[in-house]
Order: sequence, then structure tokens, then C-alpha cells
Amino acid sequence: MFRNLITVFTLAYAATALAADRPNILFIIADDASRDSMGVYGSTYVKTPNFDRIANEGVLFTNAYNCNPKCAPARACLLTGRYSWQLEEACNHNPILSSKWQFYPYLLEDSGYVVGYTGKGWGPGKWDDPSTRPSRLKNDNPAGHAWSKRTMKPPYEGIANTDYAANFKDFLDAQPADQPFCFWFGTKEPHRSYGQDNWKLDGRNLKDVTVPEYYPDNEIIRGDLADYAIEVEWYDTHIGRALQHLEAHGQLDNTLIIATSDHGMPFPRVKGQIYDDGFHIPMAARWGDRIKPGRTVTDFITFPDLAPTLMEVAGLQPIDQMTGLSFVPQLLAETSGRIDKARNHTLLGKERHDIGRTDGDLLSVAYPARAIRNDDYLYVRNFEPDRWPVGNPEYGFLNCDASPTKSFLTELSQSDPQFRYFELSFGKRPLEELYDMRNDQDCVNNLAAKPEFADLKDALFEQMKAELTAQGDPRILGNGEIFDYYPNCQIERQQKLYRQPKFDPVKTFNEKFGTQPE
Repeated sequence: MFRNLITVFTLAYAATALAADRPNILFIIADDASRDSMGVYGSTYVKTPNFDRIANEGVLFTNAYNCNPKCAPARACLLTGRYSWQLEEACNHNPILSSKWQFYPYLLEDSGYVVGYTGKGWGPGKWDDPSTRPSRLKNDNPAGHAWSKRTMKPPYEGIANTDYAANFKDFLDAQPADQPFCFWFGTKEPHRSYGQDNWKLDGRNLKDVTVPEYYPDNEIIRGDLADYAIEVEWYDTHIGRALQHLEAHGQLDNTLIIATSDHGMPFPRVKGQIYDDGFHIPMAARWGDRIKPGRTVTDFITFPDLAPTLMEVAGLQPIDQMTGLSFVPQLLAETSGRIDKARNHTLLGKERHDIGRTDGDLLSVAYPARAIRNDDYLYVRNFEPDRWPVGNPEYGFLNCDASPTKSFLTELSQSDPQFRYFELSFGKRPLEELYDMRNDQDCVNNLAAKPEFADLKDALFEQMKAELTAQGDPRILGNGEIFDYYPNCQIERQQKLYRQPKFDPVKTFNEKFGTQPE
């Protein structure tokens, strides 16, 4: 309590001293939009003029990563400024999130910012017991206070009826003139599910679609990708409307705008998987004349870096909890390219994403993996290669959203010449994977078993191991089984799935570790 009072006092003092120079902050995040779906990254069949505008009038990051490619853990990294494996239960998807973590929106609120969010904030998961939260947060989200009254009729089935841009306008209309704001603008698109064959209603040509190398090229998959493109463009439409509202309020150029996505598209081998399309995310920023326009930065940026960046922008010191590194120097640099030579790689990882994976008598276990990605290579360590990476077949490969693409791949027979595409997305994986990112961006040619790459592979593992050890990663330190036991909050669903009506993961965790997960 005393420490929290000191924190509030320090932040309030800093706000008083720096209020005249503090920008507004608009953070825009898609739900499941891939990096290569943005026009500025080379997409030809998805049109994103508003995301592209932010990049062209500001800075585009070509090496931005999410740390953990699933909604809840990726968003927890953003909000707390911590690497996923440092977040205990929040390293997993659908956790019971502890209120012991401090979230940057409320730290900024303590310092004088007006804070809000619309659409999807942190989640999915259960945010502790509401009765244990501070009174101001009882009905809110770690991303901020909710602005959610406005709805609209979406153009097609599968698109949410939330009017994100109108909710943001309501927030702007209510903003006090003498306070800066921090707003989390989270669309629910292009998350599944989609209206199948919306592309036909929209008059699209499947010949325009680009199919990744890890899928067979057919009309089912092209149609699925075209339906996805419509939803990415809906996200982009709301970006454009949000920019218009800022312009109308005379606040466009004194607002730091950062646009991104939590991870790659909700397709097999992408969302939730440790391959480049799952964790290499889009990111662009605009900030009036503070950011030199048209720049491209190749420094490695990761989601834990966002919170300390926004703290610095607001004139505050990052709190001790935050282990990410501010990228303000990259925002404000005059040149393109590599601004800081030390930012030449990133670390990635995952534990349990979804239920439906077992190991002996253990239910809902993780698929633990860690990876290091630099300019040239991706090295992946799968710590439990005997487990199914996307969940057990008998439970429907639950770490992959239902889709026409998933159905096509999982219905292939082993005798089908295309069965290798099933194995790429759903099959078991070796202990080690190594990909040449200059020549194999789709990560389909594993080099780990080739003798000529042995020294490189070992060097990358040792580098990754040393850095994760310094960060206190339980998986590297030999205590990784705790991630198998952190409770997934969907207890009744697990009881039904496993036909175990007495399954109680909270009780099991308490018995195993002698304490309730906080």
C-alpha cells in the first residue's frame, strides 16, 4: 500500500512538471491480422490505405514481434511491459489474471491522463475477482475504462456490430480540454468466425489472392483468405474514421498513433504457432512533426517494449515491473534502417494456449516452445516434442480456430499427395527447428538436422538460453511444469471436454504448489 502511494505521488508530480509537453496516445490493435496483409508490407489483395497512411506519414517497423502469438498473453505483454514467461499465469491463454500486475493505462491515469478503450482490450480470460480490484476498475478492463455504447449494422455476416470509431468519438467529445488522453482502440476483426463466401457478395476475384507456401492452392483456401481480407479492411476502415475524428477535434498532430495487431491471421500454422507469420506483426506510428515521415526502421521491437515507451512519451519513468525496452529513440530518429545495432534479434515463446492437450493423466497441458529470431534465422526449441503442438486430434486440434482451411487440411487422408500440408500445420514437431529467414519466410524447410548448420544452431540456442536465464524464465530454469498447472479459467468447458466433472484446476494447482495462483 505504501509503495503504491509513493508511485501515485511520483507519477502525479511528473505529470504536473511535464503536462505542457505530453501528447495524446491512440493505440490501435487488430485481432488476428497478419503483417503481410497490410499494403505497406506488400499485400496486393488486401487494401489498407489508412494503416498505410500512418506508416507513410510516420515510421514503419519491419521487425516488430508480439513475444507470444495468442491474444491474451500477447496483450498482457503490451499492458504490463513484461516478457510472456515473466508473467506467470498470464503467459497462458484464458488465464485467471492477477490484479497484482500494473497496467500502463492506469499508471498514465494516475499521472493525469484520461484513459479509455473500445472493442477488445485484454482477453480472453478472467481478470481475478472483481471484489479484489481497486474500486475504479470493478467494471473495466486492464486496457482502460470502457466506451462501448455505439453499434452499427456491419456489411457482412461475421463482422461485429461494434462501432469502434463512434465510441472513440464519444470519448473525444467527453475529454477535458486540459488533460491528455490515452485510448486503446481494439477491433474484434479479423477474428473468426467469418460469413463463408462473403467474398462473393463483395465481388472479389480469387485470382488476386496470395496463398502461402504451407497451404495447397485451391478455391477453398483462396475463398477463406478472401473472406479474411474483407475483415482486415474493416479494421482499416475504422482506422480511417478514427483519424478523421482526431482531425475534426484538432488533435491529429499532437497524438502519438501506433497501429498494430496482436498476432497473425486465424488460420492453421499461423495464429498461436511459433512461425514467422504468427509472431511477426505489423506496426506503424505517426506523431505529427515529431516523427520524420516516410521512415522505415529495422530495429527489433517486441510487445513488452510498448509500455515503457508510452511511459517515456508521457514523461514518466517505467516502473520496476517493466522489463521491456523503450523504442522512443526509434520513433524520433532522423534516419531509416537499424537505429540501435544492439536491437538485432528478439525472443519468443509460448506455453498453454488452448485446452484439449493431455500428457498421461495431466489435462490441459502446455506446448512449451521458445525461439530466437534475428535478421537471418529463426531457431525454435520445442521442449515437449511428443505432445501435439496444436492440441490432441481427438479433441479437434483446439489451438486452431475452426475454418474452411482447417477442415480441408484435417480431412486429408495419409495417402493423399497433399497430406504434407496437414503435417505442416498439425503434425508433431522435432525438438529443434531452424529456418533461413532470408530465403524461407514461410518456414517450411527445417534446417536443424543438417550437419552444416550444427554450429549455428548451437550458438543460437546458447544465446537464447543465456538471455532467458537472465530473465528468470521458469522453463529454462527447470521449473516449467508450473505453466501446465496454472488454471485455465474455462473450468466447466474442460470438465465436459475431458468427461471429468470433478476436474478442478484451481484446487490441483493449490495442492501441487501450496498456494492459490495470484
